[in-house]
Amino acid sequence: MNGTAELIIDGKTLTLPTVVGTEGEVGIDISTLRSKTGAITLDPAYGNTGACKSAITFIHGEKGILQYRGYDIAELAQKSSFIETAYLLIYGELPTAAELTGFSELLTENQMLHQDMRHHFDAFPPKAHPMSILSAMIHASSSYPSAKTRYKTLQEAFPIHAARLISQTRTIATNSYRKAAGLPPSYPKTNLKFTENFLHMMFSLPGEDYELNPEIVRALDLIFLLHADHEQNCSTSTVRMVASSQANVFASASAGVCALWGPLHGGANQAVLEMLQEIHREGDDGTKFLNEVKNKVGNRRLMGFGHRVYKNFDPRAVIIKEQCDKVLATLKKHDPLLAIAKKLEEIALSDEYFISRKLYPNVDFYSGIIMRAIGIPVNMFTVLFAIGRMPGWVANYKEVMDDTDSRISRPRQIYTGETLRSYKPMSERA
Repeated sequence: MNGTAELIIDGKTLTLPTVVGTEGEVGIDISTLRSKTGAITLDPAYGNTGACKSAITFIHGEKGILQYRGYDIAELAQKSSFIETAYLLIYGELPTAAELTGFSELLTENQMLHQDMRHHFDAFPPKAHPMSILSAMIHASSSYPSAKTRYKTLQEAFPIHAARLISQTRTIATNSYRKAAGLPPSYPKTNLKFTENFLHMMFSLPGEDYELNPEIVRALDLIFLLHADHEQNCSTSTVRMVASSQANVFASASAGVCALWGPLHGGANQAVLEMLQEIHREGDDGTKFLNEVKNKVGNRRLMGFGHRVYKNFDPRAVIIKEQCDKVLATLKKHDPLLAIAKKLEEIALSDEYFISRKLYPNVDFYSGIIMRAIGIPVNMFTVLFAIGRMPGWVANYKEVMDDTDSRISRPRQIYTGETLRSYKPMSERA
């Protein structure tokens, strides 16, 4: 039941309504604060600010809960697929057989890039980061509408645009990899499912199709599913902010890619591998490194452990760890970096220093290991994150578009610069 809160400013009491979510979380509605008092709140990084109401994803960090549209992430990981989960996130309910077939067919129809777009890849430097290519190409793809996308409103065009984004993001990603690797572009096959097609387009050699391993396909599909949405994180909030201006979904998603690129966000699994490479270069098995972390020697940072939101454990890590073990057992990889990763995991899960500080392996740790084992280059890790997160961005975009009360995002600030002063001629400046 909604209640009220009281705020006292300069001796005056302002009564503010509270809002209670379906899972019991409480928010204080301050939407009238400035108009009634002239004051605003200051909340750097928005850590205590609810910028929207959303029905897509629920997280309870203290209890390690993650739910998509009311479904527990563990149940979806066990019983669903990435594409079925994508439909759930975007449209609110699990699809019927006919709906899933129609959605899959729409993805297949829209997975090819316009032939002119392939020339854009040649304009990038050979060593261009695939995230910069992905962002630019997603934005550029909105310039090539098909006959099916000529609708009057963004809402009418949404189903086609959503399918193009989810499907073409994968196609753009694999083509950026193949360009950097000096390989010719590889085209998707209509008889392969989404994740199978990703592996086919990434790794098939001219005249030789990539041999699909069920455990690898399952592991990658699981990585996509577990990353599909994660509430109002940096990139998702960016997508919603751009969408609030009534920009199209391609522009909004392109901005999300840019936000995701940062090492404090989507670049975390890349940082895990870079940490493992550093440990290996120093001839360590991980033991010395963790001792230096504990003793704060040399500004050592343990990447892929703990989480800003989850205070006790990352539910996604529990799920992906099991699949990680299966992949390593299937591939029988003898990789020194993977051996170091297992050593870090072993020590961190048994050492009281890490246990007491909630420094458990998170989803970035295990997904980084899996992608390394599959053979995906480190600079592509964040790109795969973007592929997985696309349905969540699309779902949040749709939520903004469907909200008839939505306004353009316009945060306030506390100004700390100079007060009014007079212009001085150049001759009078010190």
